[in-house]
Amino acid sequence: MLLSPFVAGSTLCFVCVLIFRNDTKNVPAELYWSICNNMRRTSKNRSSEGGSGRAAELLAKERGTVPGFIGFGTSQSDLGYIPAVQGAEEIDSLVDADFRMVLRKLSKRDITTKLKAMQEFGTMCKEREVEVVKGVLPYWPRIYCKISLDHDRRVREATQQSFEQLILKVKKHLAPYLKSIMGYWLIAQCDTYSPAASAAKVAFEKAFPSSKQPEALVFCKDEILNVLQDHLLKETPDTLSDPQTVPEEEREAKFFRILTCSLLALKKLLSMLPKREMHSLEEKLMPLLSQNKFWKYGKHNVPQVRSAFFELASALCQYLPELVKAEAPRVCPAVLLSIDDSDAVVCPALWEAVLYAITTIEDCWSHVNAKKGVLPKLWTVLREGGRGLATVIYPNLLPFISKVPPGIAEPKLEYFRTFFSSIIQGLSSERAIASPSESSAIITAFMECLRFVILQKIGEEDDQRQIHQMLIYDQLIPLTDAVLKEPRLQNGPLFYQIAETLSCWEAKAELSNDNGTDEVFKKLLSDFWGHLLKMCVLHVDTLDADEKSLFAISSMLEILQNPKRATKPNRKSLKIRFRDEDESERNTENGRLTEVRNIDSEMQADLWHSSLLRKEPLENLVCNLAELSIVYVNEQKSEQHLKFLSALLNYFSSNKVFQVLLEQRNDASSAQAESQNEMKAYHESPSVQFLYVNLITWLKEDWRKDTHFLVDVLYSVLNCCNSNDERKIILDDLTKVWLIIRIISLLVVLADDLCHLGLKPMAASSESPSSERWTLLSLVLSQHIKNESLIGETFVEKIIDKLQAALSKAKDLSEAGNTEPSVSFICDVASSFFSSVKGCLLMPSSEDLLLTIFQLCAQRQDAMHLTDLLVCKLKHTWMSGVSSLVRQLRSMQKQSTFLHKSALWVKNQIQSSSLDVKSLQVLISAVSDLLSKLMEADGQSGYLVGAYVERVMPNKTEWGKLRESLFTEWMHKPLLEGRLSINCEPLRSCVKLCGTTKLPGHLCTSALLSKMVLLVLENVAELLYSLQWIEELENPPHLLLEYHHMLEEMHITYEKFSTLSNTTSLQQTIFDRSEEHGRLWSLTMAKVIRVENTVSCEKKQLFKTTDGFLPLTEGRLHTLQCLSPFLIEEEKKELVFHCVAKLTTCTQTELSSTDGAFGCLSILNSCLNDRSIDCGHLLPGILKIIMSWKNDNEDSFLFSCNLKETSAQLLGFNIEMIRYLPLLLKYSTAPLADNEWDFIMCSMLAWLETTSENCSLYHVPLVQIFACVSCDLASALSAYFEAAAPETTENLPVNLISEWKEFFSEGIHNLLLPLLVKVTGETKNASEGPFQNSVLTSLGEALTYISKDQLLNHKLPAKFVAGQKTNLPDKLQTLLNTLSPLLLFRSRPIQISVYHMLYKLMPELPKFDDEDLKSYGDEEEESALSPPAALMSVLATQELLLENILECIPVGEFAVIQPLSDEFCLVLGYLLTWKLTLAFFKAASSQNGSIMDGLSLWKNNVDKRFEGIEDCMICFSVIHGSNYSLPKKACRTCKKKFHSACLYKWFTSSNKSTCPLCRETFF
Repeated sequence: MLLSPFVAGSTLCFVCVLIFRNDTKNVPAELYWSICNNMRRTSKNRSSEGGSGRAAELLAKERGTVPGFIGFGTSQSDLGYIPAVQGAEEIDSLVDADFRMVLRKLSKRDITTKLKAMQEFGTMCKEREVEVVKGVLPYWPRIYCKISLDHDRRVREATQQSFEQLILKVKKHLAPYLKSIMGYWLIAQCDTYSPAASAAKVAFEKAFPSSKQPEALVFCKDEILNVLQDHLLKETPDTLSDPQTVPEEEREAKFFRILTCSLLALKKLLSMLPKREMHSLEEKLMPLLSQNKFWKYGKHNVPQVRSAFFELASALCQYLPELVKAEAPRVCPAVLLSIDDSDAVVCPALWEAVLYAITTIEDCWSHVNAKKGVLPKLWTVLREGGRGLATVIYPNLLPFISKVPPGIAEPKLEYFRTFFSSIIQGLSSERAIASPSESSAIITAFMECLRFVILQKIGEEDDQRQIHQMLIYDQLIPLTDAVLKEPRLQNGPLFYQIAETLSCWEAKAELSNDNGTDEVFKKLLSDFWGHLLKMCVLHVDTLDADEKSLFAISSMLEILQNPKRATKPNRKSLKIRFRDEDESERNTENGRLTEVRNIDSEMQADLWHSSLLRKEPLENLVCNLAELSIVYVNEQKSEQHLKFLSALLNYFSSNKVFQVLLEQRNDASSAQAESQNEMKAYHESPSVQFLYVNLITWLKEDWRKDTHFLVDVLYSVLNCCNSNDERKIILDDLTKVWLIIRIISLLVVLADDLCHLGLKPMAASSESPSSERWTLLSLVLSQHIKNESLIGETFVEKIIDKLQAALSKAKDLSEAGNTEPSVSFICDVASSFFSSVKGCLLMPSSEDLLLTIFQLCAQRQDAMHLTDLLVCKLKHTWMSGVSSLVRQLRSMQKQSTFLHKSALWVKNQIQSSSLDVKSLQVLISAVSDLLSKLMEADGQSGYLVGAYVERVMPNKTEWGKLRESLFTEWMHKPLLEGRLSINCEPLRSCVKLCGTTKLPGHLCTSALLSKMVLLVLENVAELLYSLQWIEELENPPHLLLEYHHMLEEMHITYEKFSTLSNTTSLQQTIFDRSEEHGRLWSLTMAKVIRVENTVSCEKKQLFKTTDGFLPLTEGRLHTLQCLSPFLIEEEKKELVFHCVAKLTTCTQTELSSTDGAFGCLSILNSCLNDRSIDCGHLLPGILKIIMSWKNDNEDSFLFSCNLKETSAQLLGFNIEMIRYLPLLLKYSTAPLADNEWDFIMCSMLAWLETTSENCSLYHVPLVQIFACVSCDLASALSAYFEAAAPETTENLPVNLISEWKEFFSEGIHNLLLPLLVKVTGETKNASEGPFQNSVLTSLGEALTYISKDQLLNHKLPAKFVAGQKTNLPDKLQTLLNTLSPLLLFRSRPIQISVYHMLYKLMPELPKFDDEDLKSYGDEEEESALSPPAALMSVLATQELLLENILECIPVGEFAVIQPLSDEFCLVLGYLLTWKLTLAFFKAASSQNGSIMDGLSLWKNNVDKRFEGIEDCMICFSVIHGSNYSLPKKACRTCKKKFHSACLYKWFTSSNKSTCPLCRETFF
């Protein structure tokens, strides 16, 4: 249902509008009670605000109080200024009444009140006419200046937004008031709460175009400065807020915020004023700058204040430099001596001020002691790494040191040593190392400053040389060493900065000039390379050299060689493609292999494009390190040195380097070289000699674990070859059998290493898998010679095992590491293998790999942490593999382990109840794709598809377990509606359906199999079973609704099945299962027949003959019950005659059995439900049979008994008997005898007594149904006698009607009314039990027939409320106090029933009103009569709850109330309470008219009554919030009238006896 926020008070709003539009008198107080509640909500917080006496005293102290305004605020910060009408008619004519009310609300201290009032003010400014809004302008400056500084940020934001609306409305009419508000407006634009500041700026821009803004500020300049100077110099926390009412913490927070905003506002003023105004501004600012208090803000304990101060200092330097120079003795210490401020808020503004100060004030250093007050603080900050603010501080170091005068930096050597040493020490701090951005900022600043110092001409030549040596040897080299030792710094910018610095020095060295600068830089470069070599040797020349440090050295050398290439690694290496045998034979005539090589020509040209000043020392450094490394490799078998050497050769593959390496060849390695290789090496280049002498030897070593780097050495050797012929010879030799075997073994290891490295669960690795190596694996696996694998099946299987193991790990990895690149590479390799394989796909390892990839695609992507693109690639891979696999299966006639394992895995997934809807959808999609591939390969045979479906299909036992796992909540609905009957207790589920997040296994299995069936057109019965289970649930959870939606999206519906094939066999299957199992299968059968709309003859084919159902079992009984709506009349008659015959022969032992009376009555009730047969003459006979059972065996009838030990069979038998009696009343054509009526009505009362006595057993399903049908029988009898026509009553026994009214009807309600109170008292919420609402529905419907007299003569226990004023009789008051709260009960049936009962009582209430009953107050007050207090209490509670629900919904919009939700019940109860209230008005005001007549009369009386009455000037309401009285107590001086209760509270809270308005003594 839809509910507008206006609905909650729609009647009140309607009434209030009527009241205030007319002038009438003498209205009874009981007619305007509804206004009281509305007024009470409006003024509910006023009584707590108190303190009116002190407010009156403070009012006289206010500065600039506007005449005609009064208020009750407790301090200056409370805006208690509102237009008053007394004595100020000219003001009253300017200010609209609605605006006055809003301004009154703005005077309140409550934040919510102020916020809503300001929002309302903005709306009114937007909607009202210009002339109306202009009336507010004289009072707006005072209000704005106060509330724009409010402590609550929401209020400040709303103020600026409302101000914008005011500006847009009044436009130029705001001009006379600009000077009053501009200072506060500027402060608001600098609000620390960004939305408020933004709103103020928007308002300012709406008021003035960009070109006019400076002029506006010039116009208000003096007033702005006065406001800002007052805030900066005069105001305190206690002057801005009342210390007696505002907590100290809040006072100080407000003061510090205003202080910050004022400093920023002054900065903004400086930046916006024209230059021509700066001179006059200097004079205005002198009083501020001359105050010591202003300069102390730089040391303020609040960071925001300090930050704003330094921003202002920067602005002063920028816009008023002469004034700053004059105040240099104050400016310089305030800024420079704060250089160690490490607050994150302050630091950016501080350093900006520092740079502005040392730039603007030439003699700034003369005003501070730099060596004692400034530099030591700077050294401390640098040694501590900037204290977490390196990204802010360090970029400012270069401009800072450039402005330090020579005198301060003496002696220069020690000055620069301290400066750079402090930076290096700061870099070693843990905070700097842990943060890449912090360390990068420090390193960058170090290198910038170092380059700056080097380029400076510093004193004598000797001094300059000493400084250069110190910078290289003591600073740059130690910094480089520290970075090489710390892995977290190795990826920083240092190496690139060094390369850039070297380029700068080399350019200087290459420029010859007379002043000898080139020689200086040549010496500088020589020193750097010499010291760098020594440092690198220290790292390399040790057996336990750190591998990460060695890797860092190689990276550094690569960057120094070519920074551009190192920044974007894109190594283009030799790639070999193995050709097929035929193609190879075609090329043998040329005597060469085809070489596929792609080297970037531009990169190749730039490879050694460096000056000789860089190339020679760098190559010398590489040769020294390579020579040192080869010694450790040959002598110590050092793995890390060999890796380092591989990296060096990768970046510096030159014959000079290889020549140096050959010179270190030891005799052992030479002796091990084969003679043929030595002969070739003797005539080849150094790189080729190195290949045969060293590289092949290393490749043979079995102990080596990691060999992928040796492939890089091979690339380097080939890169140094002089010609393609030379490369061809090398490749020919490498393809020798003994080397191929070794390389293949290495490829297996390489595959393992690549997979292991790529799937490490770490954030990043120092080395990433090379795409070239993955490509090599792909080529090896996909190449074939004469239909045989290039490397043999054994090695193929080993490599595939590695790939499969890696993917299996990837399935279990979380987001801890980036495994996607390696998974992608594995996918590429597998795809190439699957598409080119010729016979190897049936290997176990290949099929396991295919299964793993299939499993990755069949699970949710968010669980696997794989991107959509990668999942698509994986899907393409496994589908390609399945296609190849199927082709091999056809040609080789073998069995596939993949198909078998994948089917078992899918079966386990769907039966485990571990899937949600998304997971199931992904699985179904993957299986559908697999079946599609199998169907393409199967052709017409369907063998593979059939075998696969058979493996996935559960067997009979498994299906049974899956059905048992479904929750039993579905049974309640068909049992209650009578579509099924049972005489045994159903199995109960121990798990609540609403709490599950995973789909039951039966739903997953049936959905998947049905999708498969759509492809192969087979049985879908289990899916229909699942869907019927969902349909029978009264409130299926969102999970099941989502599942149902998924099936519709995937077109898995019965309609889809029926269009694809003949469903006769499906119907027969479902019918057979219904006959065997009954229950849900029977309901499924009925749904299928209803959808198919099968003709009668086809139905007849399903069950052949009704005799075929005998003897009755539960399955056959449920089948007949569900078939009965579809049977033709002759078939139904046949069933009815058979059942009647069976009933006549039933023995006492057969009454409760399924094949006895219970089953026959169940079938009879099902056949009679739709009255499609004419057998009314038989019904009284069946009643006689039931009466005979009672006479013979009364124990079978559950009359006035305890059901705790009663069997389910007996309960089911009684339920069917009770269900039969309403059908008898409805369809019987023969009149009933006296004894038959006596039996029906006495049995009804006896069953109701049983229901009443066993309410504690309502959690038992069959007991609940017993209670429901008992109450339904009572409702049917009540309806029968209530609607009996005269011709019907003539055929009834003589005294039956009177007996019903005097005994039976009263007996029903004497039982059910207390039962209602008891059940609702024990069950606070109907949703607590799955069936509880059904009992309440039947119970409530029966109670709607209770008469007014029966209600008034109830036997409920007395219930009274303390302090409740009432003149009603005790019984009536008890009834109201008992039933009225049930209008709030969380059950719609109870609310409706209670409403009907209370509605019958409303006409009885007005006559009990006592004329002498007085309301709160004295003898002058009006009597206050209203609807019963019990009803009013419920209405007040509902209004509070509704306010909470609707408070977030803007006025005018609608809210959707979900049916059966708590909000729905609340709104329903609220509306029903109002209907009862209107019914009361009808009875009280217009006994013979309609409700509208009563309202109209009431409205006229209220209008007359309130003619000329003014508000009470304390609570601002006409009607008092609690006692509904009018203002009667008048002041003899000002003649204003007040409520008695308001005056009493005023006097007690203020401890004075004066008038709240005129302050004269109140007599």
